[in-house]
Amino acid sequence: MLLNNGKRNKTWQLTKKISIIFDKYRQDNSFTMITQFGERIRELRIERGLLLRQLASKLDVDTSIISKVERGNRQLKRTEIPLLAKILQIDKLELETLWLADQVMQLVKDEPTANQVLKTKSKKIKQFQ
Repeated sequence: MLLNNGKRNKTWQLTKKISIIFDKYRQDNSFTMITQFGERIRELRIERGLLLRQLASKLDVDTSIISKVERGNRQLKRTEIPLLAKILQIDKLELETLWLADQVMQLVKDEPTANQVLKTKSKKIKQFQ
């Protein structure tokens, strides 16, 4: 199945981000599991002047869950992303992309050939563009 140009472009961007994250992980042995998704949530929450407890209340989750998400110790469910995007006034696709990039990173972070696998898939994605 061929992807339309918009989806191909977003997929390519995601693959590129994952590769960059993985390169950072490989180069820095002290890399912590702070995620791009969590960092972006914290950044947006602060920009919007929301406290952890306020964001948690709007999402109907415990404050500790949002704190853990921001620190990279926990992931939100994918189904919670649309509401989070609406609350933070951000494009849902951006949050979904970061969320998925973190999922992939978690899956491959300890694999010795992960970077090569991602580069191979990246080349394959380019073929569909």
